[in-house]
Amino acid sequence: MSVKHIDNIPSEAVPNAIGVSKQVLISAEEAPHFAMRCFTIQPGGKMPLHTNTVEHEQYVLSGKAKVTLGEAHYEVGAGNVVFIPAGMPHAYATIGEEPFRFLCSIPNLEDRTTYL
Repeated sequence: MSVKHIDNIPSEAVPNAIGVSKQVLISAEEAPHFAMRCFTIQPGGKMPLHTNTVEHEQYVLSGKAKVTLGEAHYEVGAGNVVFIPAGMPHAYATIGEEPFRFLCSIPNLEDRTTYL
């Protein structure tokens, strides 16, 4: 069990991305089944097309972004929920002048990222 405040959790830059940082809110060591992270993509930032070996469940907190899921493109903002199956190519690019921020939960399994 743990109680924390997001402002006290350090962030780290995401490799191979522009203007993207990640905070691990609940780690695999803290919870038996899922980890929870918070990603922030700065205005003009982007995460290139990639795949992961685990699924992603995401909830958008603020900002707007173009999200690519396979061949489809979506404009998402606060309140949108995004599900990305394991192995699906996906990418993000911010829209506008506000950072794009979202929560992302993943199962506590080995996750390999492959950039396309």
